[in-house]
Amino acid sequence: MAHQSELIADDILGYLKSQEEKSLLRFITCGSVDDGKSTLIGRLLWDSKMIFEDQLAALESDSRKVGTQGGEIDFALLLDGLQAEREQGITIDVAYRFFSTDKRKFIVADTPGHEQYTRNMATGASTADVAVILIDARKGILTQTRRHSFITSLLGIKHVVLAVNKMDLVDYDQATFDRIVTEYQEFAKDLGYASITAIPLSALRGDNMIEASPNTPWYSGPTLLAHLETVQVEQDAIEKPFRLPVQWVNRPNLDFRGFSGTIASGRIKPGDEIIVTASGQTSTVKEIVTFDGNLNEAIAGQAVTLTLADEIDISRGDVLAQADAKPDFADQFEARIIWMHDDHLLPGRPYLIKMGAQVTNAQISDLKYKVNVNTLEHMAGKTLELNEVGIANISADKALAFDPYDDNRHSGRFIIIDRFTNATVGAGMVNHSLRRATNIKWQEMDINKQARAYQKGQKSAVLWFTGLSGAGKSTVANMVEKKLHAMGKHTYTLDGDNVRHGLNKDLGFTDADRVENIRRVGETAKLFVDAGVITLVSFISPFKSERQLARSLVEKDEFIEVFIDTPLEVCEQRDVKGLYKKARAGEIANFTGIDSPYEKPENAEIVVSTADQSAEQAAEIIVAKLEEFGVLGAWYPDI
Repeated sequence: MAHQSELIADDILGYLKSQEEKSLLRFITCGSVDDGKSTLIGRLLWDSKMIFEDQLAALESDSRKVGTQGGEIDFALLLDGLQAEREQGITIDVAYRFFSTDKRKFIVADTPGHEQYTRNMATGASTADVAVILIDARKGILTQTRRHSFITSLLGIKHVVLAVNKMDLVDYDQATFDRIVTEYQEFAKDLGYASITAIPLSALRGDNMIEASPNTPWYSGPTLLAHLETVQVEQDAIEKPFRLPVQWVNRPNLDFRGFSGTIASGRIKPGDEIIVTASGQTSTVKEIVTFDGNLNEAIAGQAVTLTLADEIDISRGDVLAQADAKPDFADQFEARIIWMHDDHLLPGRPYLIKMGAQVTNAQISDLKYKVNVNTLEHMAGKTLELNEVGIANISADKALAFDPYDDNRHSGRFIIIDRFTNATVGAGMVNHSLRRATNIKWQEMDINKQARAYQKGQKSAVLWFTGLSGAGKSTVANMVEKKLHAMGKHTYTLDGDNVRHGLNKDLGFTDADRVENIRRVGETAKLFVDAGVITLVSFISPFKSERQLARSLVEKDEFIEVFIDTPLEVCEQRDVKGLYKKARAGEIANFTGIDSPYEKPENAEIVVSTADQSAEQAAEIIVAKLEEFGVLGAWYPDI
């Protein structure tokens, strides 16, 4: 390695010990495309002599082959490791690099500049203490400068270095530098930064990188490395209250029961009192167990196993917390969301929320507003698209333990996961719990669902009819209800068109409105089922996610999906309402089957088709199936 230290040769253990005792600073470089982020980090690695000899040889060779500096050393190649990046001359992924100086250790995240990779930039910023925001002195503040500044602020970074790069290309002009600094400070005044340090640089030439440059005699501030070595960042995680998300209940034998995980924040010692956030049970720490032996104290970032003085119920996903400073525990909260997927966010659609080791189903119940990342203006909106930021209320299926993100970055953040693809589609930061989460309690009633259904001599259930427009859903559902009524059964039908005359008259036909349409109907059907009624629901309901949401609202055997599997061409030939003709002519937007997708059920309990069966025959098949499912027969529940 090109890095020079006498201890490496003379006392390797002493060298490692000196490295261990240095403080660690995590920082991120961000900015617009071609502002010089990779070059800046490459220069820091070069000048701090943290390049291995084989890396140095490869760098010299690559600089001649694919470099952009006419055969001279191209420092950016140290970071642009992906072949696609080298071919395009841009950074796509987040590249992490470690280096150290005599005063400090560093982990730097080099993040993409292109707008479509903003999600990668947010990932890199989530663990950083300092943001180095680069600006090309020739171009000044650009859209991505504002976007990245807002996101770093959103993610809790308090210290910014405004690195005005490529000063050599503007002849080291002080007026240019001062103008950029003034404009940036005006923009960033409401972002909540604790400090903004502006430095004129030429990363390629080394000006003000390690040593003060004679080319900027008008600048008297620190060099970039000197500032990074001395900037004071709070020991955020360690000084916060103790939080340990339980990742594993460690039970190797009958005599040992411990709770394993990585400490998210705070410190813990044997004898400290802890609380299980979900149950409210308390105990004291008996031992802190690690692979290398027991500890007298453990701090944030360490993976440990805690044994407790008392036998209390703790499971994976529970959060152990400082007893006198426990986190919030609620199923509804307000959060800032960064959307990270091409498929836009749809309020009301069920997603998975992963917060530490806690995972649950959740919905964005209300998108309050979007934030224009260029002007910080609040804007109305029903959805979030890729890279957009919004403030939303979230409703989870179960209560979660969390702190407001501004109080504790480590226990107030979460990711949003698509339930079907398992893709991470968003990241969130909790603002606060909602009062409704603690003010509203479920009122138990003496007469329950089973008693109401027993009184009617039936088993309550939802018959969910889905299919394309014109498939025959309403016609078949109507015939099924007539047959059930003739049998003395208690029924009610929720029809798509009828419901839009009242309950859902305020909704249109965008994807977001379709999701809300189904959510409301699903909740209404749930109430009818609780009343002991056989409930028929006739809706196109084109999305699997929303049909799954409706299914999840009732018991497993109370939801019967009826797929009217009539082909599009047959539905379009019928065109009873003339809607397909209008959709083909462009008079109707977002029409299912034409310019909006229909996701076919894969495992519907009942499948019929009106293409080769009459509505009467389809209804007879459905009623016969209901007999098989035990919905119509005498039922004697334990009530």
